[in-house]
Amino acid sequence: MHSESYSLIGLMSGTSGDGLDLAHCHFEFQKGGWSYEILQTETRPFPDALGKALGESHLLSGLELSLLDVNFGQWMGEQVKTFCLERQVKPMAVASHGHTVFHQPEKRLSLQIGNGWALHQASGEKVIADFRMLDVQLGGQGAPLVPIGDRLLFPQVDFCINLGGISNLSLEKNGQRIAFDCSPFNLLLNQEALKLGSPYDKDGAWARSGSLDTQLLEELNALSFYSQHGAKSLGRESIEQLFIPLIEKRGLPPKDNLRTLVEHYAIQIAALIRTRSSKATPSVLLTGGGAYNRYFVERLDHHLNQQWIQVEVTKELVEFKEALIFAFLGVLKLRGEANSLASVTGAIRDSSGGIIYG
Repeated sequence: MHSESYSLIGLMSGTSGDGLDLAHCHFEFQKGGWSYEILQTETRPFPDALGKALGESHLLSGLELSLLDVNFGQWMGEQVKTFCLERQVKPMAVASHGHTVFHQPEKRLSLQIGNGWALHQASGEKVIADFRMLDVQLGGQGAPLVPIGDRLLFPQVDFCINLGGISNLSLEKNGQRIAFDCSPFNLLLNQEALKLGSPYDKDGAWARSGSLDTQLLEELNALSFYSQHGAKSLGRESIEQLFIPLIEKRGLPPKDNLRTLVEHYAIQIAALIRTRSSKATPSVLLTGGGAYNRYFVERLDHHLNQQWIQVEVTKELVEFKEALIFAFLGVLKLRGEANSLASVTGAIRDSSGGIIYG
């Protein structure tokens, strides 16, 4: 008999590479399905040396990478221990995404560091880690993993869109969950904001004040990525090869780049929603840092002809949805249930990924 109530901590270190998100979450399963509550959250910044090592981890020797794997696991365990002591909580387990160093599923490889035994020993908690590798061995991409959480925790939402370094979308179609990357997002916006002296464009104010460059917009919209069908993903490498040369060639001021990029993203994401929606006014859940870009949301609204419903969200859900869902992947693993969907990853079957330590 499965327990129907779970309390876990989810750990996520995102593409921005600035720190570790911790989310203490509670889950209940009843006949109607799953419910969740985000109880406590915190982002712990990486110490400078650790952040630098993680950013350069793909360049390290085998020994250096092995040491970083253990050191990062230990550091995460110490953060969990402090978090639990300060808040006087005792989770059933800690579910960790880890830091992705190599992701080459075509070679049956996906490596996330943050050693599970080191994390377990330093935190004193049961740990679940290495969520991707089983799916990769089953011929899948090992990603994205969030869509199972979208399906079971947000079943009433038509489109779940995460606006992080890269934007991605998940939806239910003919009884299957489909998910893919839509476009770059903050990776390019933040690059322009840095030229203006800030890590990001607050509320999209600089984009709003910039001028739209129709030539750059047309060139971005014509990129081959947007004509690909089926499962597709964008990596930092492809963004550097495809998008950045177009931006650099035009040589525009940063505010004009921001204005044009926001318009480009709004056009692409609105087109996906319109072409894939079975409803006249679909509901859309926006999370990730880009959800705070008011100007983008206005432009998305414009390109959707106001024919959509933006789901109301808490600040915790916007900022900690991925950590919440990794905690949920841990719940599914403890129950022996599928937490990776073949319809999303392209694997030969659904699977229950993750290794339990302790």
